[in-house]
Order: sequence, then C-alpha cells, then structure tokens
Amino acid sequence: MRYITAILLALGVTFLLLWGMQTLITGGNNALTEPPKGNVLDFIRLKKEPDIVKKERKPQKPPKPKEPPPPMAPPQMQQANPNATAASNSFSADIQADMSLAKGLSLESGDGDYLPIVKVAPVYPRRAQARGIEGFVIVEFTVSKNGSVINPVVVQAQPEHIFDRAALDAAAKFKYKPRVVDGVAMEVAGVQNKITFQIDG
Repeated sequence: MRYITAILLALGVTFLLLWGMQTLITGGNNALTEPPKGNVLDFIRLKKEPDIVKKERKPQKPPKPKEPPPPMAPPQMQQANPNATAASNSFSADIQADMSLAKGLSLESGDGDYLPIVKVAPVYPRRAQARGIEGFVIVEFTVSKNGSVINPVVVQAQPEHIFDRAALDAAAKFKYKPRVVDGVAMEVAGVQNKITFQIDG
C-alpha cells in the first residue's frame, strides 16, 4: 500500500513539474515575440557650441603723404661710349664725332638734325693686335630715313687695309635719329666717322 501511494505522489509531482516548465517556456516565447509595450525614449546630451562671432576686417586706407612725391626725371637714352674698351682684346677704339662733307660738324645743327643714338666699338683685328699695329680709319656713309647706315666706305686709313673690315662692320651697326625737315625724315649723305684703333698699354 505504501509503494502505491509513493508512486502516485511521485507521478503527481512529476506532472506538476512538467506542467510548470511547459508554462514557463510558453510564457518566455510570448515575451520574445510580442513587441514591447509603451514608448522607448533615447536621451542624447548635445553639447551646445559657443556662438561664433564673425568680425569683418576692412583694410585701412593709407594716410595721405605730407609731401607730394618728387617728379620723376625722364629716362635718358644711353649712348655708346665713344671710348669703349674691350677687356678681352685689351684695346680701345675711339669713335670721333660725325662729320658731313658739305657742312663740317653736323651735330651742331638745330632741332630736327640727325643725332647718333648707338655707336658700336669695332673688333680689333687679331693679327694687328698681335703685331702691336695701331691706326685709324675714316668711314663715310649715308644715314637713312629710319636712322640706319647705308653704304659705308673707307675714305682714309692708316695703315691701309689693316682695319678697314673692322671699321666697316662697326659702322654698319650704328644707329641714328634721322634728320627731320618739315615733319619729313630725310636721308643725310656724306657723314664721316673717324675710328681710331689703339692698344692699351
């Protein structure tokens, strides 16, 4: 009789345990599937940024000078040095003033007459320099309407045929302000230049 009662109690307790476990499992599944009730609020603390003040910088106007600036002098046109010295060749070539056959010294004429702007020093011939030969050449040419040199020829040379080519090449590179008569540029013929070749001691 005791064994039967114990078995029945054990079966009853087992049944109650199984039923309770089944109820807990069912309730847990519903809790996972059902949406949460009520509203969920997320709190995020935002740090307030300080107000940025923008300042506009205006360039200051420079003060007015107490004294007006001095007037600028007009640029002066640099003429070639008539006593130009070539250091590499150690010689000097003296280019004397222009002379006209008809008028003599032409640079003394008034406004509108031709004027030298650029005079190039000649190249001293190597053979003459090596031998220590010095001399001069008088070159005659025509100044064109645009100030260039036309047809330079040797009028006189001392010694002859030594410095002719160097003098003619240099004279061909001369530049002049042309002669202007009544607003019209004119050619000037018979202009002479004496070019002296001298070795520096």
